[in-house]
Amino acid sequence: MIRTLLIANRGEIARRVIRTCRASGIRAVAVFSDPDAGAPHVREADFAVRLPGASPAETYLRADLLVEAATRAGADAVHPGYGFLSENADFARRVLAAGLTWVGPDPESIEAMGSKVAAKKRMAAAGVPTLPELDPQAVGEFPVLVKASAGGGGRGMRIVRGPAGLADALASARREAESAFGDPTVFCEPLLEHARHVEVQILADAHGTVWALGERECSIQRRHQKIVEESPSPAVNEDVRRRLFAAATAAAESIGYVGAGTVEFMLKGEDFHFMEVNTRLQVEHPVTELVHGVDLVEWQLRIAEGARLPAEVPGPRGHAIEVRLYAEDPAHDWRPASGTLHRFHVPGDVRLDSGVEDGSVVSVHYDPMLAKVIAHAPTREAAARKLATALTDARIHGLVTNRRLLVEVLRNEAFLAGDTHTGFLAEHDLTGTVDPQPFALAAALALAARRRTGHLPLGWRNVRSQQPKARFLFGEELVEVAYDPAQATGDTAVLDLAGVRTPFHVSTYGDLVEVDSPLGSVSLTLVPRFPEPRSALAPGATTAPMPGTVVRVSVRPGDVVAAGAELLVLEAMKMEHRVLATSAGTVTELLVEQGRQVDAGDVLAVVADTSGDRS
Repeated sequence: MIRTLLIANRGEIARRVIRTCRASGIRAVAVFSDPDAGAPHVREADFAVRLPGASPAETYLRADLLVEAATRAGADAVHPGYGFLSENADFARRVLAAGLTWVGPDPESIEAMGSKVAAKKRMAAAGVPTLPELDPQAVGEFPVLVKASAGGGGRGMRIVRGPAGLADALASARREAESAFGDPTVFCEPLLEHARHVEVQILADAHGTVWALGERECSIQRRHQKIVEESPSPAVNEDVRRRLFAAATAAAESIGYVGAGTVEFMLKGEDFHFMEVNTRLQVEHPVTELVHGVDLVEWQLRIAEGARLPAEVPGPRGHAIEVRLYAEDPAHDWRPASGTLHRFHVPGDVRLDSGVEDGSVVSVHYDPMLAKVIAHAPTREAAARKLATALTDARIHGLVTNRRLLVEVLRNEAFLAGDTHTGFLAEHDLTGTVDPQPFALAAALALAARRRTGHLPLGWRNVRSQQPKARFLFGEELVEVAYDPAQATGDTAVLDLAGVRTPFHVSTYGDLVEVDSPLGSVSLTLVPRFPEPRSALAPGATTAPMPGTVVRVSVRPGDVVAAGAELLVLEAMKMEHRVLATSAGTVTELLVEQGRQVDAGDVLAVVADTSGDRS
């Protein structure tokens, strides 16, 4: 019997496991890196053990420190969560060798599926439909998908449409795979365009019972990273579902699987092909829990204790949709964002699985996902509507996010018709536009109201020659509004927009102004009337868009580069980010080298226009 459980993870999955521990009467032990010392999962656990350091390699990827922490805290079992060491057979063996219960499949099952190359061969032998594996050095037909053999979560994956880009894609994928998973092995397979990503949740006990617990569709992805998941799939009919479940069950039985896992497929029409088995709990597991009325973490714990699954699989009820809310900047190619989350509140009848709260600091060291927001309803349309409204009404202050994109997806006609595939975002223009003027006007009114002095009318002057004005930055756009001070109402300004009274709630954090309304939310930066003088950057200076580590330098001083040429590559939040020249010229200064840590705003290189120097 499990009495005390160490959770070898962080953030929202650690909090998710702690919830089930609370309900089951099990003590929970958290682990934390130095940046996570004040994180919610640390406070919510019964005990917590520090892992000295900041990066994953120093902390959450140290099997020896995790086992030592479990022993020190008196834990008798370890739950790996997902990511980090959750699919590491050596870690599972260390846990078992220490006399602890491993909440997951046997190390041999993990090892069998740990290499996607070997897994595909094994599944083909078991009769599961698979795509052919292509030798990266001898690809004949394009497009192809480069994939990390030990990877997941979209990392180490690249689409290559012709031979010219193959070498760079392989090198980049290998670096990212080595960084994320400690294994640089990659392989290629044919790219199925306009296909769907469909997966089957499996749950198996040690007594021979295997559940195929419904399918999930995860086709809407950006950079191969899922952002919208749902169950059941709108594309799967009963015949396809029966064949999917049979294939997933055969996959589980072929490796003697025990515990919770996922078998992933690519579906095109009514034909599907095996991709991989995730030998852990999936990020998107909540949609399965809501549709089937089960607690998958509870079943993981019970199966680890030796429990039997009932013979009958719980049937589905209604529809569930999950979105992943990320801290990332849509104005700059969706690069991850870090910093302080001043306010985080998602209202409505939705499930919120989050690793953050008001005041949380989002670190550059980890994945930028803030939360998963999940809606369950009798129909797919009702679930989408409920989820879109909750996201629109949410208050998320301090960091830019992908919220607007998620709402655009949920309200898109093609999505609502079930016409989705892995190229959905590339095919549909979902950038969304917002008019910042009413938001800026509301902000100006609220800020003016706060400056009210005694009983004097707001904005009072002996001689009033013109309306007061305020200026804000909306991204890089300057927005100026003139306003009537008599309309000021405090933190909430109610505007008459074409005869419709609309409330705007205004919050400020220094010069940052967050404006929320039923029309959506906008972040503004107040432009001071008399700005402080600032030192100017040298012409052609390229600065770091975020804190990170320089993993490759592609130029040398004296090189002549074209606009858009790669200068260097930064790694931050588990992803590579190419830093490009904004204009053509000559590299006159290179201020970093490989392995250097940089902060946002640091000057990395200077590309000067030297065309006028020629005589």
